[in-house]
Amino acid sequence: MLSGLDHLVITVTDISRAVDFYTRVLGLDVRYRDQERVDLMLGNMALRLHWTATDIEPRAATPTPGSLDLCLRSRLPLQEVQHHLHALSVDIELGPVTRQGATGEIESLYLRDPDGNLLEICRPAR
Repeated sequence: MLSGLDHLVITVTDISRAVDFYTRVLGLDVRYRDQERVDLMLGNMALRLHWTATDIEPRAATPTPGSLDLCLRSRLPLQEVQHHLHALSVDIELGPVTRQGATGEIESLYLRDPDGNLLEICRPAR
């Protein structure tokens, strides 16, 4: 019945700060929908930023910044990701560590976005 994910909403306290982080740190392309909704393109899906004070309906029952735990696949080796994050003075909370992904074993780095959401960046384990 289902074929994939179209978009995932991330509730943020400051859209411009989140856009800066996701574009500068993670390299996502931005597409502005309006002042309260911005899409960050990740392949053929979007991470959609919603501002906390929006009155857009429908929305989650309890939209809460910092409650997301998201794992993103990297095209680059994790060592290159580490160097990139270090050059931008972005703290790595944990990693690289071995974890279980959707299709098998992965190696992961963990960091946080400006709202405290946990972001895991992974590559297949060798």
